[in-house]
Amino acid sequence: MNHPKTSTSRPASVLEDSERQPCEVWTRVMGYHRPVASFNIGKKGEHGERRFFQECRADLGRSNC
Repeated sequence: MNHPKTSTSRPASVLEDSERQPCEVWTRVMGYHRPVASFNIGKKGEHGERRFFQECRADLGRSNC
């Protein structure tokens, strides 16, 4: 059965900075979640220095990284 392709894409909207809503970033600290905005200056610096890693999938001794 063939269905005609319909285009649902619209042109991208451009927002002014005054129209944007700030994104609140939360992170896990000492077993519970807190918004980064509530951190003191030292903790904000530590959060900025964090490194992210990608864990490899376990696959019976073969490396999949």
